Amino acid sequence: MTRALSSGTAALRRANQGALFADDALGVRVLPVIGEQKDISYYGTVARGVLNGPEVTGMGFWSINPYVGCAFGCAYCYARYAHRYVVERAATAHPEHGGLRNDMESMPPWLAFERRIFVKENAADVLRRALRHGSDRHLALLGEETIVIGTATDPYQPAERRFRVTRSVLEVLAEHAGLSIVIITKSPLVTRDVDLLRRIARSSEITVHLSLITLDRALARRLEPRAPTPEARVRALARLRANGIAVGINVMPVLPGITDAPQQLEPLVRTVAEHGATYVNACALRLQSAARQRYLPFIEQEFPELAPRYRATYSRGHSVGDRYRDGLRDYFKRVCSLYGVPFGHRGDGGEEDTGADPRRVEARKVAEQLSLL
Repeated sequence: MTRALSSGTAALRRANQGALFADDALGVRVLPVIGEQKDISYYGTVARGVLNGPEVTGMGFWSINPYVGCAFGCAYCYARYAHRYVVERAATAHPEHGGLRNDMESMPPWLAFERRIFVKENAADVLRRALRHGSDRHLALLGEETIVIGTATDPYQPAERRFRVTRSVLEVLAEHAGLSIVIITKSPLVTRDVDLLRRIARSSEITVHLSLITLDRALARRLEPRAPTPEARVRALARLRANGIAVGINVMPVLPGITDAPQQLEPLVRTVAEHGATYVNACALRLQSAARQRYLPFIEQEFPELAPRYRATYSRGHSVGDRYRDGLRDYFKRVCSLYGVPFGHRGDGGEEDTGADPRRVEARKVAEQLSLL
């Protein structure tokens, strides 16, 4: 990132989040660009709420997303579509910010998702108020409900190295006992916070879900151009397990014709089992309309021989057929049993799930949450 905040400015913003939208000398409320990284811009936002309940997610869990948008740029990501509304809302609220207006008019939403990222700098303060001891939300979370961090965007994407919003959220959660917490990420940066994870684990239940769809580094670079390498994720798995943190591996999504060959999947399961994975989850690619707009052109460019089959398969709906899904699930059951690692975890898209991946449910609900930014 080329233009860092000074420590004094950062401290001021933490102390008085209203300053993020403070009037400048001309009385104009400006959405600040708080950082840049090559072709990525980061915008500071004030969130009015960060803890979304089951009435928003549509499932029996609560969610927190410290960032809106994700720099990893995975070709198959389902969460891109709602970003158009985020950029439109910001551009409308801040007409003086010509760059956002230009982005809205010239940049496709799927690209803005990974190039224009919004940082909820006050997330920890908002969460602390929501979870004050004895509040309705605090009491609800002491029951059977879970907080999932990273349901729509990766909480440990590159922005986290600088802005540390996810760590600040974990610091708040560490103040409470009796919670159930899940973190979903592709990044080994999660190991930076192993001290907090261990502290939380002493009084609450916490699990990290590491997403890993292939061990092939070159293939991963094509599919997930800015995401950490598979080797780095396996090392993160080993370090987290060495510190007593439960780690599930999400082989999500399995890409038909690309990452679904037994000679690819079996070594993956064997490797994560050898490094102590608590369990493995897997599900096949689903393509909602907005994800299709990004993914199918990607297939035509990178895997043209598969393009006709993809278009035929997903022309009838957002998922592959029952035969493929059943075969994939049966295969994972067998290979996981072979290497002694459980397959599936309730509510995570695994063998006990009903087929509703919580991250996809969240993506469908993102547009309803925009007033929280």
